[in-house]
Amino acid sequence: MDANEFKTVAGSCIISEDVIASIAGTAALETEGVAALANRPADIRGIISQNPATRAVRVLNTENDTILDVYVTFKQGVRIQETAVALQQNVKLAVQSMTGKPVTRINVHVEGMVAEEKIDQ
Repeated sequence: MDANEFKTVAGSCIISEDVIASIAGTAALETEGVAALANRPADIRGIISQNPATRAVRVLNTENDTILDVYVTFKQGVRIQETAVALQQNVKLAVQSMTGKPVTRINVHVEGMVAEEKIDQ
C-alpha cells in the first residue's frame, strides 16, 4: 500500500502530497502574524513546482502519519514562539480534518521577518 493511499470498506483514496502541501500552506497563511510563505531549500520538486504552497511546504508521508516542514516569513514584532505554535495548530487541524490522516509533527522554519509597510505594497 502506498503511503498516500487510504483503504476503507468502500474502497481506497490516494491524496497527493501537493494537495496536502496546498492545505498546509493555506492554513499557514491564515495564521495571525504570518506574512508569507517562503521558499524551502532547493530540491527538484520545489524547483519545478508552480504552486507556491508546494515550494514552501515539504510533506513526508509514512503509512501511519504525516510530517510537515513549513517555511514562512513572519510579520515584524510578532512573538515568534506563540505565532509558530498557532501556525502548528492551524495547519494540523486543517490537514487532519480535510484528509483524515494524522499529522504527528509540524516543523516551522522562520525564514525572515517583514515590516508591516512592505506587506501592504
